[in-house]
Amino acid sequence: MARIGKIAREGATGETERLFLAAEALLGRAPNFYRYLANSPLVAKMLLPFNAVMQRQGGGSLLPAKIKEMVVIKTSAVNGCAYCYAHNTSLGMAAGITEEQVRAIDSDDYMTSPVLSPSERAAVQWAEHVTRNTAKQRDDVFAELKTHFNDAEIVELTLISGMFNMFNRFMDSLQVPLEPQDEIDKIQRSLNLDPENVRAYFGNVLDNWPAEFPKTVAEAAE
Repeated sequence: MARIGKIAREGATGETERLFLAAEALLGRAPNFYRYLANSPLVAKMLLPFNAVMQRQGGGSLLPAKIKEMVVIKTSAVNGCAYCYAHNTSLGMAAGITEEQVRAIDSDDYMTSPVLSPSERAAVQWAEHVTRNTAKQRDDVFAELKTHFNDAEIVELTLISGMFNMFNRFMDSLQVPLEPQDEIDKIQRSLNLDPENVRAYFGNVLDNWPAEFPKTVAEAAE
């Protein structure tokens, strides 16, 4: 059971309702993860577009979703995050990752796996070392990465691995429960971002920008 409450979509009001409306404009639904983040709706609203663009295709990211999902699967496997692993193996399969490739990514000998291409192996290896915080010491791992990806792509690979280390810890620390598989698989519908939905999302955010932000606890006590 989660350590915090999940915010119901039905009956949501104010900033919480606007968060859900903005999420629906971007992804076609309000993802279950964001029903927990909705406890802090303005923060969630700022996080959602970065999360969506980094993880999916069509929002300006240069990497294909298949490579990005391989990175996320490795990050989540290393951290043992069942929630992120389940959601991203599902999204990864929508992006073209096979069950055999998932098993290879999970293994310790993925660098010799014939079901992964050299660039895929390099990306997964980088994700593992970013997750273990050993990337800074491994010039050899970076050199291998550099033979397959340019600087912009390396920025994205590092960002998405770092982002999912954060998400892994969020899910596990707050004990966010895993949904039934049919609910998890709804993530597959949002693999490709519609640029017009991205525009609609930011339009929604700007149209509903608050006149003032909530006070912090310290400010409210003054």
